[in-house]
Amino acid sequence: MSRKQAKKKKKKGTTSSQHTVKGVLDITRSGIGYVIVENVPNDILVRPADFNTALHGDTVLVHVFGGGAKKSGRQQGQIVEVLQRKQMEFLGRMEIGRNGAFFIADTEKPMPDVIIPEKALNDAKNGDRVIIRITEWEKQKKPIGSVVQIMDAGDEGDMAMKEILMENGFPLFFPENVLEEAERIPDTISQTEIDKRKDCRDILTVTIDPHDAKDFDDALSFRLLKNGNYEIGVHIADVSHYVEPDTSLDKEAYDRATSVYLPDRVAPMLPERISNELCSLRPREDKLTFSAIFQITPKAEVKQYWLGKTVIHSNHRFTYEEVQEIIEKGEGLYQEELLTLNTLAQKFRAQRFKKGAINFSSQEVRFKLDEKGKPIGIIIKESKEAHQLIEEFMLLANRIVAENVGKIKFNKTDLPFPYRVHDTPDEMKLMPFVEFARKYGHTFDTKTPEGIAASFNQMLKDVQGKPEQHVLEQLGIRTMAKAIYTTENIGHYGLGFQHYCHFTSPIRRYPDVLVHRILFDVLNGKIEPEKKLEQKCKHCSEKERSAMEAERAANKYKQVEYMREFLGEEFEGVISGVAAFGYWVETIEHKCEGLVSISSLQEYDDFRLVEGDYSLVGLRSGRKFMMGDKVRIKVVAANLTKRQLDYEWVIASSIKEEPDEAKKLKTQSKRPKKKRGE
Repeated sequence: MSRKQAKKKKKKGTTSSQHTVKGVLDITRSGIGYVIVENVPNDILVRPADFNTALHGDTVLVHVFGGGAKKSGRQQGQIVEVLQRKQMEFLGRMEIGRNGAFFIADTEKPMPDVIIPEKALNDAKNGDRVIIRITEWEKQKKPIGSVVQIMDAGDEGDMAMKEILMENGFPLFFPENVLEEAERIPDTISQTEIDKRKDCRDILTVTIDPHDAKDFDDALSFRLLKNGNYEIGVHIADVSHYVEPDTSLDKEAYDRATSVYLPDRVAPMLPERISNELCSLRPREDKLTFSAIFQITPKAEVKQYWLGKTVIHSNHRFTYEEVQEIIEKGEGLYQEELLTLNTLAQKFRAQRFKKGAINFSSQEVRFKLDEKGKPIGIIIKESKEAHQLIEEFMLLANRIVAENVGKIKFNKTDLPFPYRVHDTPDEMKLMPFVEFARKYGHTFDTKTPEGIAASFNQMLKDVQGKPEQHVLEQLGIRTMAKAIYTTENIGHYGLGFQHYCHFTSPIRRYPDVLVHRILFDVLNGKIEPEKKLEQKCKHCSEKERSAMEAERAANKYKQVEYMREFLGEEFEGVISGVAAFGYWVETIEHKCEGLVSISSLQEYDDFRLVEGDYSLVGLRSGRKFMMGDKVRIKVVAANLTKRQLDYEWVIASSIKEEPDEAKKLKTQSKRPKKKRGE
């Protein structure tokens, strides 16, 4: 059979046969639904009558009819089962009248009103803004729910943060059975449990975390050995000891898959009883841990390691700022141990980059908030040696655990394991960047992945302190693939590791809990592959993306809330992105990004996007707005509902080398356009 015949047969079979597929429901503003199926180019149309209780974002099974819609040829379907709800909690308002109590959601995506029984109102009154949880939903009838919180109508910021979490599939509250299960776990550690573990309580142990952290999930121990080497322990909270498979706690943790960190709050993966009390490695308390203990030479060579369960007793809780001060001044509590740890960490870091890891620098923008969560300032945090100290030892533990499990076979094949992988750059994204970088004198060896990594590192080194540094770093990051969890180990390109996993943060990441369980089985010789592990990896990757979207949306909201105080004021900024409809500018002072729309530039010229140059260019003047250019802008609008900042280009201050350029552009823009053929 020819390729053409096969294609024709396949197409015919697809449209005529009836079958059931899994996908995600996307509901448009008009109310029509489309089920998006992975690796299928055309979405499946589903009419509202066929939603079968499914809501926007739910994972569903859809029965596909033979033949397509008359006009589009698109396949149609009927949802037969909701496999997973994206959202069970909603923000909206109450309507209470003669016909009962109903909840109307604040959402652009159409959804039915929710019936609230009188006993589930929890003191909510007509017109109140509330958060409800759907508790039951029979087929083809309205959903039933209960009020879980009455909102303070004056606290817009609190409502916005909660809505962002719910929209991205993260519940605000833990179910009662989960909280009860957490409360039943005893506080004390039995001697029987201690006897099963390596006792590290007499070894100097410290934690290093942000100043506002409450969930300390990693600690470092240090002691000098008689042979001149160092014994350094990476001790991780033993969450898997407390959260057992198939319990309510475990199922809830899996559903959430990650903690979400917004500017003014944390939506934790586990209840505070677990995350902030039982598992948090608080100072001067005995704690159960899962550890990687290394013997390391002064030259940062790992001579041997041990993996297993331990009990520790942290001597001191440091903040990053405190450790950074000790590193810089060379004095302070446990200075000798901390300075040695830092020296080793910097050697590990240099080794990584020499072996092909890519050295992208990162700045973290955080908001200074008042007691009500309103932003009153911007704090820009850079990765300093104190952060790198912790980072390098966590990377070491993650790599060694992955390498250890990677050697294990089950039925003559590799044991399934949740690796953290990072693919090589996509050629479609890489090549335009390479051409753009060449304009600044940077050449790339694209023959091998190793050559690409070396070229990136050389470029990042060469651009330090130069005007183009920001744009090349940002565009370079965008060429990179996204790291994911999967059982297919392709290595971690960005870190330069062949084996890598997440082992060091089980309080806030579910894949780390899976890693702990599998590693424990391996160490005890009881190898039984985790069921549906690839499916679990995919779920965790999806929830990680949702968390990132929630964090971006929350940061954007706080940016808009902060910049509302500066309407009409002018600031220096850097162009951070371009599109056919305008360009984005990030203010230098606040790191707040807003859009200069193309419509606001029409007064000066007719601008067009030049994709390969990442720029907008005026057709008459040749004036160019390119990523990385410094411009002056005025804040003209700050829309909290849309989480959008609008800026305008301040022309007179932007072109310093040609003072008359503003007049020139305005004059040119007012000249009548020539007709074709003139």
